[in-house]
Amino acid sequence: MTDRTGSSSLTRRGVLAAFAATTVAAAPVCANAFGFLRGAGDIRRIKMYNGRTGESLDTIYWIEGDYIKDAKREIDVFMRDWRRNETHEIDFRTVDIMAAAHNLLDATEPYMLLSGYRSPATNAMLRSRGGGVAKNSRHLRGEAADLRLGSRSVGQIARAAAACKAGGVGRYSGSNFVHMDCGPVRTWGR
Repeated sequence: MTDRTGSSSLTRRGVLAAFAATTVAAAPVCANAFGFLRGAGDIRRIKMYNGRTGESLDTIYWIEGDYIKDAKREIDVFMRDWRRNETHEIDFRTVDIMAAAHNLLDATEPYMLLSGYRSPATNAMLRSRGGGVAKNSRHLRGEAADLRLGSRSVGQIARAAAACKAGGVGRYSGSNFVHMDCGPVRTWGR
């Protein structure tokens, strides 16, 4: 890259742009899913949008063994409790599972994020409405996401996430979303 004076300068943003321009979809390591690294390169990327807030996220969050601090902050804000506008640290293990499942699905569209972090007040409100919201949900710790892809079925998304063998995967076919978390390996739902 060259700056306005014509001298060469290399910025973090420039490096990221170069990586983004040359990378193919990366398959992140997620707990026990090392097999998904084959041919993945040294970059991890996540793409999401939130229909409730109108926000989109397309970020490289890991390069050559290191998570990127600025991307971490972006993800924390994006996955906030939108009802209360409260942020919480999002566990990168969950983001890794999400990115690996997305790669396995060979999807180009971003995930639609329905729920990331949930404040205790939001979780209590959702529980009071019924519908399978856990009292001690992993959403409360920033360890879970509820996601949808328009081009893939709940079953397809759930199978891809479960193939990572790295956390919990819940199928919510009636509501058209899949829950992914970085807790113990388990599956539930239809």
